Formats: sequence, structure tokens, C-alpha cells
Amino acid sequence: MIGRIRGIILAKQPPLVLLETYGIGYEVYIPITYFDILPEIGEEAIFYTHFVIREDTQMLFGFINKPDMMLFRELIKVNGVGPKLALAIIAGMSETQFLKAIKHKEINILMQLPGVGKKTAERLVVEMKDKFKSISLREQFIVEHDPESEAVAALISLGYTHQNASKMVKKVAGAGANCEALIRDALRTTL
Repeated sequence: MIGRIRGIILAKQPPLVLLETYGIGYEVYIPITYFDILPEIGEEAIFYTHFVIREDTQMLFGFINKPDMMLFRELIKVNGVGPKLALAIIAGMSETQFLKAIKHKEINILMQLPGVGKKTAERLVVEMKDKFKSISLREQFIVEHDPESEAVAALISLGYTHQNASKMVKKVAGAGANCEALIRDALRTTL
């Protein structure tokens, strides 16, 4: 299983990114909304991944943060939701909006997502409502502690682009640094 990949972006053609790692080019499917925050071609990117093997194909799906990946994994467990539809759902609304729609059984809001009809929206509500009662995916699924990725995600939430946030964290990254120290030191580099 490929759980995380780091490499240089060789090409970006939605919904695929071609990522070179140790001389091997991996085609990684990512949510369409990620293309706005991806680093430029020739720069490094890191994705949490989910590898799908089928009889006729193998596909690698990538996510900037672990909660998106875990939401993807929960979505593809729903009857009638495949990997590409799960990507469209993640791209179509934020985690908070999605959880709110599930919690309040807002079928019409879910139907606004591309590829989601009434039956699929109803299935999403029925099959996912008990999984996420009053808890966000970020709280439920943080099992691996990666201070650099968390620091980058925090800087992105503060309004920095993925490219700038990655550069800032790389400048201050050191062995054993925790997330808070990385964020603090990265912000100091902007002064």
C-alpha cells in the first residue's frame, strides 16, 4: 500500500498530477480544487494517498491533508460511490459543509454536488450519519503526527498559498521540531 508520496511535479492536467519520485513518475488523481494551491511544475509536493487496484486498472488518489483522505475512504464505502465521485464530493464542499449536510439530512444540498442524484444523496445520509456524530474528521482521524504537513496546512488556513507555506516550513524545518515551533518560526521568516 502506498500511504504517502513526496516528489517533484512534472505535469498538471486535471484531475491528474504527474509526480516524480526517485525516477518513477506516478499519476496521482487529486480533487480539482487542489490545482489552485498546488506548487508549480518542477517544485516538490506531498500527498497522502489511497491506492485502488481493480481488475482492469490501478489508480493512486492523493490528498493534501489526512482528513480529506479519510473522508475519501469513508465515501467510497458508501454503496454507489466510486473513487471519482468521492473526489468530486471532496472538491464540491468543505468537510464542515459535508458533515453539516449529513447531520441535518440536507438531501437537496448534497444533490448540488456533481454526479450526486437523489438516491446517492439519500444513501450518503443513511450510511454516514452515525459515523460522524458531532465530531469533525480532523479530530477523529489524526493518527499519524507529521509536524511539517500540519504546519503547512495551518499556514494555508491562515491564507498562505501551498507553495509559499511549503517554502516557509522548509526554511525552518529541523529534526524533532514540533508543529507549533514550525509555524511560529515560519511566520517569523515573513517579518
